[in-house]
Formats: sequence, C-alpha cells, structure tokens
Amino acid sequence: MKIVAAANVFLAIALNEPEKAEIIRITKGISLIAPRTLPFELGNALSAMLKRRTLYAENMMPIWDALQKIPVELRDVDIRMALKLASRFNIYAYDAYVLECAASFKCPLLTLDRRLSTVAHRHDIHVLEVSQ
Repeated sequence: MKIVAAANVFLAIALNEPEKAEIIRITKGISLIAPRTLPFELGNALSAMLKRRTLYAENMMPIWDALQKIPVELRDVDIRMALKLASRFNIYAYDAYVLECAASFKCPLLTLDRRLSTVAHRHDIHVLEVSQ
C-alpha cells in the first residue's frame, strides 16, 4: 500500500512532535509518496521556522539531514490540475500539489493539517487520521 504524506508529517517526525509515534505506527510497512516539490516545501518550512525564531540556525542542517533519511518516493503532479484545486478550494499551491498527488495516484492522504484534511474529504480523497 502507498500513502501520500504531506510535508507536515515529515516535519513532525524530524522535529519529534507529539504525533511522531502515531505517524510511525500508521506508516509501518507502508510506502510513502509525495509531490516532487516536497524538498522545496520542507526547506521553506525550515526557513520560516528560523525566521519566526522557533528553530535555531545550528539545528537547521541536522533537521534537514533527518528529513532526508525518511524514505519517500517523489512523484510529478499535474500543476495545472493542482492550480485548479488551489483556486477551487482557496488553498496554497503546495497543499494543492499534495491533493493532486493523492487524487492522481488514488492513494490515501496523511496530513496533520485539519483544513487540508477537510478539503481532501470534499475532493473525495480518503484521509488517514492521526490521533495524539
């Protein structure tokens, strides 16, 4: 089985967030896939954390290295279709890429973002729930 995982899932693992254990349980024996844009989104998230001062510069590279160790298959997505989703649901392009990935590869979505989860349900994408 394959699951499309949003960037927040990878960050929760690398940052040892409370959801980490549940994410590992859910994904055990499962192949993760994500849009090919994932590394750029993760880099953007890390730099935003640095800018907000929720991450120290000396921690950025070790966290990046931890993210790179998480096995994930990066896939191309139809950006035109993703932009239509972004427009239809008033969401960011990065979120639309994840939705398009899940829809086009007919995989469930794993995300910690409640808004993205709601939009996925409205777009008939099965969402895996993470409890803390």
